[in-house]
Amino acid sequence: MSVITVTDRTFDQTIRQAGPVLVDFWAPWCGPCRMLAPVLDELAQELGDRVTIAKLNIDENPYTASRFGVMSVPTLKLFRGGIELGTLVGYKPKELLKSWVESYL
Repeated sequence: MSVITVTDRTFDQTIRQAGPVLVDFWAPWCGPCRMLAPVLDELAQELGDRVTIAKLNIDENPYTASRFGVMSVPTLKLFRGGIELGTLVGYKPKELLKSWVESYL
């Protein structure tokens, strides 16, 4: 499965999925966000259909970022059925992210 892009308009519909959805709140000017992008691509391949990985550009979608209190990027939030399960802030290595996500599967 590949990483999808969400917007202010599509965010709620995406996070209401039955399975877990990992959302990366990011910005194009953010160095750690750019470092995290290939890690998320790898996770999407490794975790397959067990989790949806989505990216939300906070510059283009400020409403959703503000609504969820995102103060720094990258911020990763995990949702299931529209309910927020957990948050990680800052760049994290792939194995840590994978084990964090898998703890909610």
